[in-house]
Amino acid sequence: MHTIPAIFRSKRVLTRVASTAVLGMLLTGCTTTTPTTSTGSTPSATATSTAAATTTANAGTVVAATEAFTATLTSDQLASLSQEYTLENAEAWSNLPQAMSRNRVGLQLSELDDSQLTALGTLLQAVTGTTAGEGYDEIQQLLNADDYIADNGGSSDYGSGNYFIAFLGTPSDAGTWELQFGGHHFAVANTYTDGVLAGATPSFRGVEPFGTFEQDGETNAPLESEQVALAAVLASLSTDQLASAELDSVYQDLVLTPGNDWAFPTASEGVQVGSLSADQKALVLAAIATYVNDINDADAATILAKYESELDETYVSYSGGTSLTEQDDYIRIDGPSVWIEFSMQRGIVLSGNHPHSVWRDSITDYGGTQQ
Repeated sequence: MHTIPAIFRSKRVLTRVASTAVLGMLLTGCTTTTPTTSTGSTPSATATSTAAATTTANAGTVVAATEAFTATLTSDQLASLSQEYTLENAEAWSNLPQAMSRNRVGLQLSELDDSQLTALGTLLQAVTGTTAGEGYDEIQQLLNADDYIADNGGSSDYGSGNYFIAFLGTPSDAGTWELQFGGHHFAVANTYTDGVLAGATPSFRGVEPFGTFEQDGETNAPLESEQVALAAVLASLSTDQLASAELDSVYQDLVLTPGNDWAFPTASEGVQVGSLSADQKALVLAAIATYVNDINDADAATILAKYESELDETYVSYSGGTSLTEQDDYIRIDGPSVWIEFSMQRGIVLSGNHPHSVWRDSITDYGGTQQ
């Protein structure tokens, strides 16, 4: 497992620059974030309380880590970090590089010094899991991936310095607040209510280059575990099961992209997991775990147990090939709560294909907050 990521070991000074025509051409075909239709509404207590009942509290450590991090910041940095807890701010995330997404809120990592980055690393360790290749380990590898793009044909709009951290509301074990961290190909949105994790989604991951690469002296292969686990599910299906699971349409991108919130299809498609063998069910749950294990271990166990209880009512569907390595290969897991998509797309800056993937929860997205 990686220890401290390059971004948290030394300051990477990257400045925001205007989008160029060349960059625009490079980005053509990448997922486009639709600007959010903002309500700016304050979440209702009813919505968050309902969501909070589904997970186990572990926010004490998180709040302590937020206080340790904020103690390192200047007043101007604190002002950037601290944002109002509104649905508008909660939805202000994107999978796009900074040149194409100007609506992110919070404090940009390029504004932090070494000690502040170290404190932020400690905070992120408190909110993410310890599984190798997932959680905090995956964060480090994804930041390395964006640095790799910046160093290999991308622009200064790529790279770990272009990630943002924001507190929506005041971190506390009373009331509701959200920890938001993200940038190109990455989004963490953990909502806490009265010290309880009320929601760990939307959770977006993408990576270019896909596969093993070296960056900052580290060997990285983020999202490999997700691709392998999901492909194993499809490989386990019989001919008849694959026929039931195959979607009629070609999916070139995710359905629930950034800005396309609460748009869960009303009817599930594919093969019902309840009709599968015990071994096949275990493969589906293992694939789900590669997403849930991106949050701290205790909360991950609670959420995974919930998804397991709903497994028989969950559906698996796909389009394209079953290896999930070629362009337009796509798979979806759609349960009473869980929603996972994985879409393989062509490279944008680099050659080869690269995946986009999202984990959402139809009950606890944004901590259960809707307009």
